Amino acid sequence: MRRTAVAALLVGLMFAGSAARAEEPVEPILTDDGLYTQEWFLESFLDLGEDLEEAAAEGKRFAVMWELKGCPYCKETHFVNFADPAINQYVRDNFVILQLNYLGSRLVTDFDGEELEERELREKYGVRFTPTFQFFPESSEAIAGETGQAAETARMPGYFKPDHFLAMFRFIKDKAYEEQTFRGYLAAGSG
Repeated sequence: MRRTAVAALLVGLMFAGSAARAEEPVEPILTDDGLYTQEWFLESFLDLGEDLEEAAAEGKRFAVMWELKGCPYCKETHFVNFADPAINQYVRDNFVILQLNYLGSRLVTDFDGEELEERELREKYGVRFTPTFQFFPESSEAIAGETGQAAETARMPGYFKPDHFLAMFRFIKDKAYEEQTFRGYLAAGSG
């Protein structure tokens, strides 16, 4: 009986330690190109169509995050928003995020097959602020024939505070964009 009590106590302490770790802030990683990133961001061959299909196969939505070295709001997205364990876990569980560099020169294949440097793709999509998140439909069939912003489901331009940041990801996950605007979603208290 005594062993059982000790074993139960040890198991309880083990779970308590796990719960405490789950509440610890999530630390970003500084990459060689000066951008902060998350360990779970997509490592990709930079083919947006393939990345979208991979996300769909995992039951997740695909998004691109545009960042710029030295951008204070990009850093805040990582050190405030993604540092929150609940936000980090929600986004990680429901989305595949591809990080692209606003001024980058890596070659990316767009949904229409056009191969462009990151900075050229950014121009094609009219991305003007960092960070910017582009959210895309659930399948490449929904994008067929669309280019630039027309291919997006929604966009989060610039920095959003944590509550609105999480609300935007919920807005996409719940497909609320099919019924209302993001402002309407927030006004309805859905976020």
